[in-house]
Amino acid sequence: MNLSHTAFQNIPPSQNESVRAILLQLLAEDLDFHDQASDYASHDFHAFPAKFPPQLPLKFIKALTVPGDVVLDPMLGSGTTLVEAYLTDRRSIGLDIDPLALQIACVKTTPLDPERIAYFSNHILISAVRKVASDQAELAEVLARRWDDNTRDFVGYWFALETQVELLALIQEIEQVDDPLYRAFFGLALSAIIITKSGGVSMAFDLAHTRPHRAKIVIGRNGEIVLGDSLVGSPSRRIQLLTKTLRSPLKEFERRVQRNCESIESLIPGRFAPDIHAGDAQTMPLEDESIDLIVTSPPYASNAIDYMRAHKFSLVWLGRDIAELGDRRRGYIGGESTTDVRFEPLPPRTAAVVEALGHLDPKKGLVLHRYYSEMTRVLREIFRVLKPGKAALVVVGNSVMRGRDTETQQCLAEIGQVLGFDVPAIGLRHLDRDRRMLPAAQVAAMDSQIEQRMLVEYIIGFYKPHPAERS
Repeated sequence: MNLSHTAFQNIPPSQNESVRAILLQLLAEDLDFHDQASDYASHDFHAFPAKFPPQLPLKFIKALTVPGDVVLDPMLGSGTTLVEAYLTDRRSIGLDIDPLALQIACVKTTPLDPERIAYFSNHILISAVRKVASDQAELAEVLARRWDDNTRDFVGYWFALETQVELLALIQEIEQVDDPLYRAFFGLALSAIIITKSGGVSMAFDLAHTRPHRAKIVIGRNGEIVLGDSLVGSPSRRIQLLTKTLRSPLKEFERRVQRNCESIESLIPGRFAPDIHAGDAQTMPLEDESIDLIVTSPPYASNAIDYMRAHKFSLVWLGRDIAELGDRRRGYIGGESTTDVRFEPLPPRTAAVVEALGHLDPKKGLVLHRYYSEMTRVLREIFRVLKPGKAALVVVGNSVMRGRDTETQQCLAEIGQVLGFDVPAIGLRHLDRDRRMLPAAQVAAMDSQIEQRMLVEYIIGFYKPHPAERS
């Protein structure tokens, strides 16, 4: 079986050629969207690694559904699919097990009153500034008892004390906001000044890329060295690149709230508020054959993009502790632990890919088997909840493990076919390295496994036939 990003050969007759034909046409079109802005509505609220452009789900939502239909993203990430479903008057459902992803998606699909945002924002900032100016000792005492030892050590390693004081003053005021919708909005704004593509208020680089590393030299806002050795003489280019000057959380928060407030004004209230749940895509709490369209993007295998590694930087300020987040991370699809994993039998091509990797590296072979087992359960659930004659689009990246292509798009297509799907085509889109938030170098290094596996994405088109079509 040779599956490519072009249409498959020998497609069987269909009783619903319109959906199949539309799917084939859409997947053959340009899916790069490099010349289109993606920061409209609430899409720019918060950095998130490897999110697809909003034009991608929009294209399929408009072509394959009508207003009032139900669109599902069972691994919602930053909520891009749900925002587009909301803006186009579709019902939508989103699931994820990542607490920050859930908060991002909820806030991005909740229209709020800009005047109330301004009112709460002014109160938060005025009170926080007053606390920082007059209650430093009290804030320091609260910091000392706010977390357990492990979480406190984490915060102390990644955040300078002056930054901790300002962040604490802000979060204390945010926690006093009585309306939960506005409280979530401001909590997300706080998270957005920590997890950023560049800069941010921590002592880390690359938080939006999920591979953080601490600066070698950190300079305080008054010019003093907070971390590392004094900048005497002419430091090397590498040291210059790893030097960071602290930013004021108070000022960054004010700017972020203003920016998000301006964006939310274009989030026109729709008829159908999204239905967002904490849930695992492998066991969806949804009725059989209840969904009209699915557009989703699962994680990469082997934690190539480790969401929790970055998300914990803000989640600790939003009330979570490091141990809890570590436990939660182990349950993410694509994880590297192979203890207590329920492995699924794999179809021939997929089993051969896993076996070949296992010969090179038995541990990595098990990790990949775990990934395809988890995705088997996800695709089984997608098949169950999708209505007959409807489509699911699964966006995946290509992965390289121990120098071998894991053939993700081919293997998932094969698994889907075994489960009962038709796969009319697999679309291809090229990633824009200058805009995509991926853990990639500024200059492409083609001998890097990360560079090799993150240059393109595949959009697998799954079609669920009617019972009469399956004979």
